[in-house]
Amino acid sequence: MELQARAKINWTLNVTGQRADGYHLLDMLMQPLALYDTLTIHSSSEITLTIQGADTLSPGRDNLIVRSAYALREAAGVQKGAAMHLVKRIPMGAGLGGGSADAAAALRGLNQFWSLNLTLDQLCQIGEKLGADIPFCLHNAPRRAQGIGEILTPIASHVFPLVLLQPCPALSTKEVFTAYHRSAIKPPDTEAALSALEKGDLAALRSAAGNVLESASIPLRPPIAQAKEALYVLGADFAQMTGSGSVVFGAFRDAQTADRAYEKLKEEYAVCIRTETAL
Repeated sequence: MELQARAKINWTLNVTGQRADGYHLLDMLMQPLALYDTLTIHSSSEITLTIQGADTLSPGRDNLIVRSAYALREAAGVQKGAAMHLVKRIPMGAGLGGGSADAAAALRGLNQFWSLNLTLDQLCQIGEKLGADIPFCLHNAPRRAQGIGEILTPIASHVFPLVLLQPCPALSTKEVFTAYHRSAIKPPDTEAALSALEKGDLAALRSAAGNVLESASIPLRPPIAQAKEALYVLGADFAQMTGSGSVVFGAFRDAQTADRAYEKLKEEYAVCIRTETAL
């Protein structure tokens, strides 16, 4: 069995509170991308993982894919195995949800591979204990995500050409949230952003959308602001950091402008990816 584990971007990210256990309450508009990792599953008596394309990523019990497999097996009350192989294309430490997407692919794939017949809601309940973005990645479609990421509502959006830049090393999520709490940051207008997405109006989206963690991140990593400006100079209609960083995406009205921007920026940025949103 072969599965696609699709990356995601945040059109908006707002922090609305914090639970007693430390988890932040969020309100986000998210959309999957055409960019994906590939997870292949073969029969085995044990749960194993091999990885291609990410030398620093552990394939052991601490890997989110492996943890997901054991969590699924425990929830279903079975003793089954699988030999899994991951081909990594989504940059790590990027805010693109690569680890969550891989875990979601493992849950979705193994549920079928092991003939468990768990529902999507049941898989999401397993996934949310492992990572806040996993339920979104299991739904694998544009969604408004609230709570800690587990409250998901379908939203309307479009296919937009994108260029992704990773201008600096990965950011610590704790570091970014600490900086956020020390800052006074204007929240996005989520309702107006929803309307702009539905219409495919990137100019309106630029006025309404926002990521409160971006403003907190820029003083820590100035190249994020420089990457945004580079995308705007080359014709992006909307540019923003995704998640807690460090990838910045530029959304374009047409593929030709995105292609030209990509050809220019790939000479300047070691991580420069031409992709698009997915529905």
